Parts: sequence; C-alpha cells; structure tokens
Amino acid sequence: MREALDLARHAETLDEVPVGALVVRHGMVIARAMNRQVGDRDATHHAELLALSEAAARIGDARLSGCTLFVTLEPCAMCAGAIVLSRVDRLVFGAWDEKAGMCGSVGDLVRHPRLNHRAEVRGGVLAEECGQLLTEFFRARRAFVDSPSASV
Repeated sequence: MREALDLARHAETLDEVPVGALVVRHGMVIARAMNRQVGDRDATHHAELLALSEAAARIGDARLSGCTLFVTLEPCAMCAGAIVLSRVDRLVFGAWDEKAGMCGSVGDLVRHPRLNHRAEVRGGVLAEECGQLLTEFFRARRAFVDSPSASV
C-alpha cells in the first residue's frame, strides 16, 4: 500500500486526483498505475483500470487469477466491475469512499452474490494516510476555486 501511496502522490503533482494502484502476483508487483483522467482526457483512466490493463498485458491473459489489486481509495462502480470481470482474487484498499465506493460503502459489487466471481476484500489499510492525501488535495482545489484570483 505504501507503493500505491507513492503513486498517488505522484499523480497529485500532475494535478490528478491522487489515487495509486498496483497489481501483485506471486509476491511480485506486475503493474503500477495512477489516475490519468486529466492528462489523458479520459474519464475511464482510473488507477485501478490502468493497473488491471497493464497486468493483463504483462501476463498475457485477461483473467488475473492469483492477483491482488492494491489501491489507495475504495473502487467506484466502474472499477469494481472491472475487478469482477478480470477475476482478481483479492482487493486491498486504503480509504473508504462513502460517496461512490462500491466495495462496501455505497454498495458491494465485488462481492455481489449473483455474480460469477467474488473478490476477497480488505478495506481500510492505511486508511487515514490515504484519506488525508485526498482530503488535502480537494481542500486545496476548493481554496483555489474560492479565491478572488480564480474568478479573473
């Protein structure tokens, strides 16, 4: 999770929402990614999707059996769906997302009983540190938007 946090911090330097993700298989990191929605001008370029895509390319299979996805923020519906479809064995995330999280907060897509695959989930790993990074990022953005110079 610390490496995912480093990726999230790097994303922040690029004015991206600070979320980092990595995929581990057999104890080795096989993919790393951070949010790239702003830079790539693509709403689907969440860290989780990019990491899953890189991992699939690296192992040559869309099914990521035996893999664990680490991410600094609870995945949204889009990313949770990709986790199910890629058949990731385990998801470990940092901060809970009470507004959009689909791995236990708003809903629980990754463990839905009617789906053919359910990931093991562990949330709240380094939650305070992951959450603080996001809180500070959005606080700074609100302060900029609310500043007199932003209206010029």
